[in-house]
Amino acid sequence: MDSRALSPRSIKPPFARYSHGIAVPAGHRLVVTSGQLGIGADAAVPADCEAQADLCFANIAAILAEDRMTLANIVRLNAYVTAREHMQGYMRSRDRQFPGTPPASTLMIVSGFTRAEFLVEIEAIAAAPDEA
Repeated sequence: MDSRALSPRSIKPPFARYSHGIAVPAGHRLVVTSGQLGIGADAAVPADCEAQADLCFANIAAILAEDRMTLANIVRLNAYVTAREHMQGYMRSRDRQFPGTPPASTLMIVSGFTRAEFLVEIEAIAAAPDEA
Protein backbone atom coordinates (compact mmCIF):
# COMPACT_ATOMS: atom_id res chain seq x y z
CA MET A 1 0.00 0.00 0.00
CA ASP A 2 1.12 3.56 -0.61
CA SER A 3 0.42 4.84 2.89
CA ARG A 4 2.90 7.26 4.39
CA ALA A 5 4.11 7.48 7.99
CA LEU A 6 3.69 10.90 9.61
CA SER A 7 6.41 11.63 12.16
CA PRO A 8 6.85 15.37 12.74
CA ARG A 9 10.27 16.34 14.10
CA SER A 10 8.52 18.85 16.38
CA ILE A 11 7.13 16.10 18.67
CA LYS A 12 8.78 13.33 20.66
CA PRO A 13 9.43 10.18 18.59
CA PRO A 14 7.19 7.16 19.33
CA PHE A 15 7.89 5.25 22.56
CA ALA A 16 7.95 1.93 20.69
CA ARG A 17 7.68 0.59 17.14
CA TYR A 18 4.60 2.41 15.85
CA SER A 19 3.90 5.47 13.70
CA HIS A 20 2.46 8.70 15.11
CA GLY A 21 0.22 8.90 12.06
CA ILE A 22 -0.46 7.23 8.72
CA ALA A 23 -1.65 9.09 5.63
CA VAL A 24 -3.94 6.99 3.44
CA PRO A 25 -3.99 8.14 -0.20
CA ALA A 26 -7.21 9.06 -1.95
CA GLY A 27 -9.05 6.23 -3.66
CA HIS A 28 -8.71 3.67 -0.85
CA ARG A 29 -11.45 1.61 0.82
CA LEU A 30 -11.39 0.90 4.57
CA VAL A 31 -12.10 -2.15 6.70
CA VAL A 32 -12.77 -1.59 10.41
CA THR A 33 -12.68 -4.62 12.69
CA SER A 34 -14.31 -5.20 16.01
CA GLY A 35 -11.95 -5.93 18.86
CA GLN A 36 -10.58 -9.45 18.56
CA LEU A 37 -9.81 -11.60 21.59
CA GLY A 38 -7.17 -14.30 21.88
CA ILE A 39 -9.46 -17.24 21.31
CA GLY A 40 -9.13 -19.88 18.62
CA ALA A 41 -11.90 -21.36 16.48
CA ASP A 42 -11.75 -24.36 18.84
CA ALA A 43 -12.51 -21.99 21.78
CA ALA A 44 -9.01 -22.52 23.24
CA VAL A 45 -7.53 -19.49 25.05
CA PRO A 46 -3.74 -19.52 25.58
CA ALA A 47 -2.53 -18.64 29.06
CA ASP A 48 -0.04 -15.92 28.03
CA CYS A 49 -0.60 -12.53 26.43
CA GLU A 50 1.80 -12.98 23.52
CA ALA A 51 0.06 -16.16 22.34
CA GLN A 52 -3.33 -14.49 22.76
CA ALA A 53 -2.12 -11.49 20.72
CA ASP A 54 -0.92 -13.87 17.99
CA LEU A 55 -4.47 -15.29 17.85
CA CYS A 56 -5.96 -11.78 17.79
CA PHE A 57 -3.80 -10.94 14.77
CA ALA A 58 -4.70 -14.25 13.10
CA ASN A 59 -8.39 -13.43 13.59
CA ILE A 60 -7.87 -9.93 12.19
CA ALA A 61 -6.01 -11.42 9.19
CA ALA A 62 -9.00 -13.71 8.51
CA ILE A 63 -11.40 -10.76 8.64
CA LEU A 64 -9.23 -8.70 6.29
CA ALA A 65 -8.93 -11.63 3.87
CA GLU A 66 -12.72 -11.42 3.40
CA ASP A 67 -12.07 -8.11 1.58
CA ARG A 68 -8.81 -9.17 -0.12
CA MET A 69 -6.55 -7.46 2.43
CA THR A 70 -3.74 -8.63 4.69
CA LEU A 71 -2.17 -7.37 7.90
CA ALA A 72 0.09 -5.25 5.68
CA ASN A 73 -2.98 -3.11 4.91
CA ILE A 74 -3.46 -2.11 8.56
CA VAL A 75 -3.05 1.61 9.15
CA ARG A 76 -4.33 1.82 12.76
CA LEU A 77 -4.40 -0.46 15.80
CA ASN A 78 -6.11 -0.05 19.15
CA ALA A 79 -4.99 -2.60 21.70
CA TYR A 80 -6.04 -3.22 25.26
CA VAL A 81 -4.22 -5.33 27.88
CA THR A 82 -5.30 -6.08 31.43
CA ALA A 83 -2.00 -5.22 33.15
CA ARG A 84 1.37 -3.57 32.50
CA GLU A 85 3.12 -6.95 32.61
CA HIS A 86 1.22 -7.93 29.45
CA MET A 87 2.44 -4.97 27.40
CA GLN A 88 5.72 -6.58 26.32
CA GLY A 89 4.08 -9.80 25.11
CA TYR A 90 1.59 -7.79 23.07
CA MET A 91 4.33 -5.57 21.63
CA ARG A 92 6.48 -8.58 20.62
CA SER A 93 3.53 -10.05 18.75
CA ARG A 94 2.64 -6.70 17.16
CA ASP A 95 6.20 -6.03 16.05
CA ARG A 96 6.43 -9.47 14.35
CA GLN A 97 3.31 -8.70 12.32
CA PHE A 98 4.60 -5.40 10.86
CA PRO A 99 8.17 -5.70 9.53
CA GLY A 100 7.66 -2.63 7.30
CA THR A 101 6.19 0.72 8.27
CA PRO A 102 4.34 0.15 11.54
CA PRO A 103 0.73 1.35 11.80
CA ALA A 104 -0.47 4.14 14.03
CA SER A 105 -1.19 2.51 17.37
CA THR A 106 -2.69 3.03 20.81
CA LEU A 107 -2.14 0.63 23.73
CA MET A 108 -4.30 0.95 26.84
CA ILE A 109 -4.45 -0.87 30.15
CA VAL A 110 -7.99 -1.85 31.10
CA SER A 111 -9.50 -3.54 34.14
CA GLY A 112 -10.64 -6.63 32.23
CA PHE A 113 -12.74 -8.23 29.52
CA THR A 114 -15.87 -10.39 29.48
CA ARG A 115 -13.95 -13.45 30.69
CA ALA A 116 -11.09 -13.34 33.19
CA GLU A 117 -8.74 -15.43 31.03
CA PHE A 118 -8.66 -12.81 28.25
CA LEU A 119 -5.54 -10.64 28.58
CA VAL A 120 -5.57 -8.66 25.32
CA GLU A 121 -8.02 -7.33 22.74
CA ILE A 122 -7.00 -5.76 19.41
CA GLU A 123 -9.02 -3.81 16.84
CA ALA A 124 -7.74 -2.58 13.49
CA ILE A 125 -8.41 -0.25 10.60
CA ALA A 126 -7.04 -1.31 7.22
CA ALA A 127 -6.98 0.43 3.85
CA ALA A 128 -6.49 -0.81 0.30
CA PRO A 129 -6.88 0.75 -3.16
CA ASP A 130 -10.42 0.90 -4.47
CA GLU A 131 -11.04 -1.65 -7.21
CA ALA A 132 -13.92 0.24 -8.80
